[in-house]
Amino acid sequence: MTRPVKEAKRRRPLSIRALQGIGVSPGVVAAIVVVFKRQTLRAGWYHLPAEHIEKEVERFAGAINAAGDELLQLREKLAGDLADALSIIDSHLLMLRDRMLVERTIGIIRHSNVNAERALAQALSEIKERFDRIDDPYIRERFSDIKHVADRVFGLLSGREHSPLTGEDQPVILVANDFSPEDTLRMQEGNVHGFLTEKGGITSHTAIVARSLGLPAVVGIEHATSLLATGDFIILDGGSGRIILDPAPADIQRVRKSNRRDRLLADELDSYIHLVSETVDGFPVQLSANIETLAELPTVLRFGSEGIGLFRSELDYFNNRQPPNEEQLAATYQQLLATMAPYPVTVRTFDLGGDKFFNRFPGNKAWLDRERNPALGLRSIRFSLYEQTMFRSQLRALFRASVHGRLRILLPLISALAELRQVKGIVDEVLDELAGQGHPVAGDVAIGMMVEVPSAVAMADVFAAEVDFFAIGTNDLIQYSLAIDRGNQYVAHLYEPYHPAVLRMIRQTVEAGHARNIPVSLCGEMAGDPLCAPVLMGMGLDELSMRPAIVPKVKRLLRHCHSDELRRMAQQMLQCGDCDQVRSLLARELANLYPKEYYQG
Repeated sequence: MTRPVKEAKRRRPLSIRALQGIGVSPGVVAAIVVVFKRQTLRAGWYHLPAEHIEKEVERFAGAINAAGDELLQLREKLAGDLADALSIIDSHLLMLRDRMLVERTIGIIRHSNVNAERALAQALSEIKERFDRIDDPYIRERFSDIKHVADRVFGLLSGREHSPLTGEDQPVILVANDFSPEDTLRMQEGNVHGFLTEKGGITSHTAIVARSLGLPAVVGIEHATSLLATGDFIILDGGSGRIILDPAPADIQRVRKSNRRDRLLADELDSYIHLVSETVDGFPVQLSANIETLAELPTVLRFGSEGIGLFRSELDYFNNRQPPNEEQLAATYQQLLATMAPYPVTVRTFDLGGDKFFNRFPGNKAWLDRERNPALGLRSIRFSLYEQTMFRSQLRALFRASVHGRLRILLPLISALAELRQVKGIVDEVLDELAGQGHPVAGDVAIGMMVEVPSAVAMADVFAAEVDFFAIGTNDLIQYSLAIDRGNQYVAHLYEPYHPAVLRMIRQTVEAGHARNIPVSLCGEMAGDPLCAPVLMGMGLDELSMRPAIVPKVKRLLRHCHSDELRRMAQQMLQCGDCDQVRSLLARELANLYPKEYYQG
């Protein structure tokens, strides 16, 4: 259906010329706004006679099954390079079987004799109360996924059918209070060129899907649905998070010209996939992939990654009601290593705690309720040392699989030398056990540590004598160093990769590692940023690890750069006093040195 966009009554002061949100998916687009109003489909409360209770339970179960079928159908439609989205849909499918949501709703139907909509609303309210007791906004954001799943079930209970998000025959930017990850996937079906929301953060699942699709997106703009009206024309910058209202014709023309150039560039990138990652003067840097499921391996190989720089192993602990046993883990790691051989595979031991909770395991300690600040509590390697049975099982599985490829084991959130040595002691015990049981183990398994807290940077020279490699995790390093919760819409704009303190910590870590002749990689979002990547190489990093689809773009940039120029530019940036100076220097230098690659017009 084709229909023109009609301008609605303006509800913002004419003096407001720009809005600032959180850029979560890069890209700049200019288009007409469509404000998307979602109707809440929740029936009222009513009692049921006893003889109708089981029929109501069946009705609810039918909606749960239908919601699962919808998600499975959506999953089947996804292309192979949308593995991030696949894992998110998988997590939503798991939520449809979660006892907090499903079993609790059924219990309320039976014990209170109420309709399914009322029971589901009560169960959802109870879950929200649990999340609201958590101080960390980053953790509270995970409730949005549960709500998205519940809203899907509410809709099915009411008999609704999916309708297109937009019926426009011209480019539009959707504006809403929030979009679910599945909403974002459906944007492929319409003429949607970008979106912005009032809620969300850079680590939300909606943001992750937007990045997988290459769909420019900005989140965290309060009152966006009131400040903008259908028919407004805006420029959306998904990198900076800036929205330009009523832009000048020259600005619109510049954006459209840049978009045309990007489309041409996409075709050119295919020719770089199988080329060596090196500068014009032959200085090499390894470009690896960040993944979390075996399903992503075809994408890794397709885009020419030179190994797995970060395999997030914790997803295996969420896919079933029971934690995976040693045999299941060993089979996963064997397939991972064998598929990637002879390329190296870096497996990070499970990074549980913080935002990654699981409530379906026997003996669970209910961390959601107990921890006042999970980001600073029992997470990552601390959780592994607390739950050593799980940790030892994973280590045994990793070493047993090591004979099938090139394995590197990465330890997350190491903050103290005693902590690292305790882990190494456990590793030695596991190796002795495996030898005693006759299990073969590769002799060249490297043990490395994440550098993602300030104490690890300050002690990097000491840690470098204890491990085989460093992997800098900038996502957490920036958060902990700048005291910024990147999932909090009120302060996330202060989350700044270009902060001079962050750049200096990266450089300090590289120097400490190289002084001990160990390689240093970087596996945060900075690695895949076209502006950051050349500077990171100029700081001497040996490996950059990123989403697989980004590898050809970064490879193209590096193959047009000179290593001495990058080192000089990196040294200049380290002398800057604030982020604005860094960005200004970077934009100027790259545009001058490499006008074709960093053309701004």
